[in-house]
Amino acid sequence: MINPALRAMGRQVTGPIEYTLEIILMTYLSMRSVVVDPSQGLRSIFSVVMNQIYFTGVQALPLISVLGVASGSIVILQTSMNLGLLGGSSALGSVMVAVIVREIAPLLTALIVIARSGTAVASDLGTMKVNREIEAMHSMGIDHLSYVVFPRVLGGILSVVCLAIYFVFVAIIGGFIVTNFLQSLPFSFYADSLARAFSREDIALFVLKNLFSGLIIFVVSCHQGLQVKQSPHEVPQVTTKAVVSSIIYVVTFNMAVTVLFYMARLMGWGVHL
Repeated sequence: MINPALRAMGRQVTGPIEYTLEIILMTYLSMRSVVVDPSQGLRSIFSVVMNQIYFTGVQALPLISVLGVASGSIVILQTSMNLGLLGGSSALGSVMVAVIVREIAPLLTALIVIARSGTAVASDLGTMKVNREIEAMHSMGIDHLSYVVFPRVLGGILSVVCLAIYFVFVAIIGGFIVTNFLQSLPFSFYADSLARAFSREDIALFVLKNLFSGLIIFVVSCHQGLQVKQSPHEVPQVTTKAVVSSIIYVVTFNMAVTVLFYMARLMGWGVHL
């Protein structure tokens, strides 16, 4: 007879592993269904992808703009004032790249998308499950993975990457403009410092974080939405779990990539592109 406490501990260990494997399996099946199942035309899938991009990407631009300008302004002001006292103002570009490009832009963009689109996708799919729309698709020979899941995942990934790029642009340019109202900062010095700080390693890290953040958010949200059985009361529950799970996975992934990146630098491996 297994001790109940030991069994509960085992569930706590194996539960996240099983959940992660389910997410990976769903990612594979949704991509495979698009290739294997020819019942949906590219036009119908493209329509869902564009709708997802509009909701996730275009409608989030005002919020991204505000956070981008605020983040850029704070980093520039703090860096220029504190490093200026130590005679290290030339490191402004390096700090902007390290803080904004590598960390803040991918993480804040992902959190905004989780709050806006992750909740919407999970509740949308949960409602479809309650209303038996998924069953209706199957009865018509339509694979819900290729028509419902894959377009949302693809549109979400593209939206996250584009929003993160926009965040960086707004933070760099908008932050500089706002900073100039408070203290004088020559644009030539600022641009030169940024140009010297950017590297292909930073671009690779930026793309990797945002691609996988978008994938994680929308696969997790779709997976949770499809967990609804029959009751409408399950929809807010799976939506909450989708948000919590997405945040945990995204933050963990970003931290892991950052740690590996700096470990590789310390050990002299580098990222050769």
